[in-house]
Amino acid sequence: MILLAYDGSADADAAIDRAARLLPGAEVTVLTVWEPFLDAITRSGALGLGLGMRSAYADSETIDAAARAAALATAIRGAEHATAAGLKAQPRCASRRGGIARTILDAVLQDNAELIVMGTRGLAGVASFLLGSVSHAVAQHADRAVLVVPSRALADRRRGIVDHEAVPA
Repeated sequence: MILLAYDGSADADAAIDRAARLLPGAEVTVLTVWEPFLDAITRSGALGLGLGMRSAYADSETIDAAARAAALATAIRGAEHATAAGLKAQPRCASRRGGIARTILDAVLQDNAELIVMGTRGLAGVASFLLGSVSHAVAQHADRAVLVVPSRALADRRRGIVDHEAVPA
């Protein structure tokens, strides 16, 4: 079984397409990670914003339900894309606990996936240093194979190709 980390980006779509070309008919779980509201507030340091946030705190269960539903909808879109590409896909969403990479790696262990497939955002330079990279963290800490796939636009940029119209499909 393959775990495909999916966030709806062009890079994640490229990862689905590459997995389908390399492993046609493979069983995949398409995972989207969501973050509980209070965890996001705590992580961002915004707990001290004052009484204006009180209603949001009180309604965190509603906010979490909406975030979970949005993540599941994203995972379903990814699973539909994967199925159309020739994979046997099922959607899944997971609540972020700690970092996104940790959540992905925990899901891999739970599912006993043999391979992790994911896109890369192509962060470079200062942005990569400051923000880190989920794909980099997964690759560094995984105990199994990881396939990181760039979007076509990123791959073209890395090859020095800018005009997509001039590049054959």
